[in-house]
Amino acid sequence: MEASIAGWYSYFQNPDPANALIKAANPAMTDNQLVYGFAKMQEYGLVTSGDAATLGIGAMTDQRWQDFFQSMVTAGIYPPDTDFRQAYTLEFTNQGVPPRLDP
Repeated sequence: MEASIAGWYSYFQNPDPANALIKAANPAMTDNQLVYGFAKMQEYGLVTSGDAATLGIGAMTDQRWQDFFQSMVTAGIYPPDTDFRQAYTLEFTNQGVPPRLDP
């Protein structure tokens, strides 16, 4: 979790190293596509909005899990007596501030 969260903070600070890796793995990806994707992620608050705006990237709350579970019950995916609290932990989330990024 910590490495993933650090990666997102690093990407939003400077997307160039990640973009180079993306292009190496997918040579069909263009600079324009990467710039567009980065701009849209920022515009729509992907990764950084909602609970992440106050709790940091990787944020998770009991309420969010409960809301998700309820929507799955409503959709008929899970029976209502499922103990959804056994499906997650908040132990590694809600760091609040970005982890230290090593250069």
